[in-house]
Amino acid sequence: MLIATIGSVGMWSVVVVLPAVQVEFGVARADASLPYTLTMVGFAFGNVFIGRILDRTGILVPLIVAAVALAVGFVGAAFVNSIWAFAILQCLIGFGASATFGPLIADISHWFEKRRGVAVAAAASGNYFAGAIWPLVMQLSLPTEGWRFTYIAIGLFCIVTMIPLTWFLRRRPPHMTAGATGNGSGGLPPRQIDLSPRALQMLLAIAGLGCCVAMAMPQVHIVAYCVDLGFGVARGAEMLSLMLVGGVVSRLASGFLADYIGGVKTLLVGSVLQCLALMAYIPFDGLASLYIVSLIFGLSQGGIVPSYAIIVREYLPAREAGQRVGIVIMATIVGMALGGWLSGLIYDITGSYQAAFLNGIAWNFMNILIMLLILWRTGRRQPLAA
Repeated sequence: MLIATIGSVGMWSVVVVLPAVQVEFGVARADASLPYTLTMVGFAFGNVFIGRILDRTGILVPLIVAAVALAVGFVGAAFVNSIWAFAILQCLIGFGASATFGPLIADISHWFEKRRGVAVAAAASGNYFAGAIWPLVMQLSLPTEGWRFTYIAIGLFCIVTMIPLTWFLRRRPPHMTAGATGNGSGGLPPRQIDLSPRALQMLLAIAGLGCCVAMAMPQVHIVAYCVDLGFGVARGAEMLSLMLVGGVVSRLASGFLADYIGGVKTLLVGSVLQCLALMAYIPFDGLASLYIVSLIFGLSQGGIVPSYAIIVREYLPAREAGQRVGIVIMATIVGMALGGWLSGLIYDITGSYQAAFLNGIAWNFMNILIMLLILWRTGRRQPLAA
């Protein structure tokens, strides 16, 4: 969790410095948003590429690569003089940050069976903790020393702290050690399901796309929605913070739940609750009710993405976990990007966010149907070999 909280700074720092970068480079808001887009591109690609390395080497090498990428990216970005160079280095930062999400939760899943859900949820919570902590930490130097000094400090802090912490995780996962069984970690075999591994992988990726298109509607547009309703930017930012806090609680609670009912049922519960929360945004548009609905939305959606890692470990071979988790995480990132854009497009066409909420609900239903299909096709576990 500590490594994830440190490394995930790459996901949030660019949002904090965006206004200062825009002013210094003298570019439009759309151009200033390009570094964030490339950060997400690097994050998406890194989840798959680093996941493949994880499957071959364990987590030590990927986390060292991540620490170096973060250090080079942050320090290098502090010395550039164009928005394009800054954006390219942000892509490297996103690549480094990716190792502390998908690959890290895939790795920790190898070390737990009875409490795997809690372990995965705890590691995944580091990403949300980073979103709550790093913007506040950056304010210690950003107003007085500027974004360039702040970036250098972050880069140095990442490499100085992450590499020693990574050393504690140097032991190779159980499924890579001599005598490990072919199905994974030497414990329970994968669940039996009437789907091929490729078909299951595709369904999980489509489900990840659907749930995150829906998830993006409030997360990306809640501030703009509050402005349209006349409540102002500050109220919208507070609602976004409520979502984030609720997401941390939801992520940990979902981990406990997954240990008892499994990843698919946990994800289904979260997806249904997220859908109900999206529906509640349509009739309840008062200030107090929006605070409540935003908190409920955060409490609903936080555990959805980590549940995909649990499902992969339940149904697919452990030796492929890094790559397969990375593919699903990449699909969720694409879903967030697509959902944010679609909501804006629908608003431009209709002049209202009501249709955008309905669009999110429709994508959410697709996720629910896929989870129901996986449950329907799931068979009983095969007995352990004597």
